[in-house]
Amino acid sequence: MNILLAEDQAMVRTALASLLRLEASFAVTEAADGSAALALLKQKPFDLLLSDIEMPGQTGIELAQYVQQQQLTTKVVIITTFGRAGYVKRAMDAGVGGFLLKDAPVEELVQAIHQVMAGKRVVDSELLLNSLGEQDPLSDKERQALRLAADGKSTSEIAAALYIAEGTARNYLSEAISKLHAANRIDAARIARQKGWL
Repeated sequence: MNILLAEDQAMVRTALASLLRLEASFAVTEAADGSAALALLKQKPFDLLLSDIEMPGQTGIELAQYVQQQQLTTKVVIITTFGRAGYVKRAMDAGVGGFLLKDAPVEELVQAIHQVMAGKRVVDSELLLNSLGEQDPLSDKERQALRLAADGKSTSEIAAALYIAEGTARNYLSEAISKLHAANRIDAARIARQKGWL
């Protein structure tokens, strides 16, 4: 099985790749962040994308959305340290087959990979229970604008990055602030990140 492993923490990535090669004789290609993973997905087919969520470039969920939009046959399993409810819902909407916490034993991960490859969905039970809570109120554009604001971008930089007018960027930010009952854009980004909506 040909696996693309996207994980920005070098030590975690190397250890996980080694374990997968040893444990199940998988062929593992390593990507140091979301941008590198996206470039590799565009170059050649993989049976499985095993991805962290929060990475520079593209998030694991954005990579899953790319796989879904391009109608690739690649299955997707997300592994994360963050058990945030909003992530599970967004991951499932993006067609993710598995969602596991990084502290799961490697045998459990290998088993989950085989189940996902067989067409099943595998979600950590604790994450699943948490995900039954609050609904994500943000639109995709509001989420993108907030993520850029959290990175310290100005309204004009956000507008340029999203190819929209400055007024539109301001509207997205104020909508997000209002929906999250936040004091300002940084507070809104913090709240959204905490809930797994960013």
